[in-house]
Amino acid sequence: MGKITTVVFDLDGTLLNSLEDLADSTNYALRQFGYPERTLEEVRRFVGNGVGKLIERAVPDGTDNSRFEEVLGCFKRHYVGHCMVKTAPYLGIMPLLETLKREGYKTAIVSNKLQGGVDELYQHYFADTVQVAVGERPGVRRKPAPDMVELALDALGTKKEEAVYVGDSDVDVATAAAAGLPCISVLWGFRDRAFLEAHGATCFVENPSDILKRLKDL
Repeated sequence: MGKITTVVFDLDGTLLNSLEDLADSTNYALRQFGYPERTLEEVRRFVGNGVGKLIERAVPDGTDNSRFEEVLGCFKRHYVGHCMVKTAPYLGIMPLLETLKREGYKTAIVSNKLQGGVDELYQHYFADTVQVAVGERPGVRRKPAPDMVELALDALGTKKEEAVYVGDSDVDVATAAAAGLPCISVLWGFRDRAFLEAHGATCFVENPSDILKRLKDL
């Protein structure tokens, strides 16, 4: 192990392919109010800034829509009960996490997903390999603010100089910068390389196994 002792992961699009469940819950909520459904690719573009922004982007007229809060509430209720229907870790993620644990790295998850959803997914998939999971909660600013990352590092007892951030989106690039961490951008998630480069990403991996190699170079 080099100077990096801790890896902070984004969740959706990085560890988990959750897009279809997010899209299904979005469209369920839209249907209840008679609004047009959204395609998978539209939802792919909408995610990354929390469920409030997801629904704001999905609902006609966004937050100006008088029923926005009702749609958001409907989404939240449906998603909590349906967040693991089609969601699963990307190929190679579980072996990566097991290797990181075996080699002594500390790991954390930080997500703009509601804390309840994060907790459920964490317990189902990652409780044996990841030490900390931070989601959206009162009093903590969502990414790209550094608050969630700082909470995770404090819980792990890690200085930021010893940590790296791994994510799949422009929000993750900005989060890493705000927290003062180097960023590894994954190419199997919700954004492509050209988009990420346009938003400042400089370090990329195409497979989960490549992350370990990157850590040793930092």
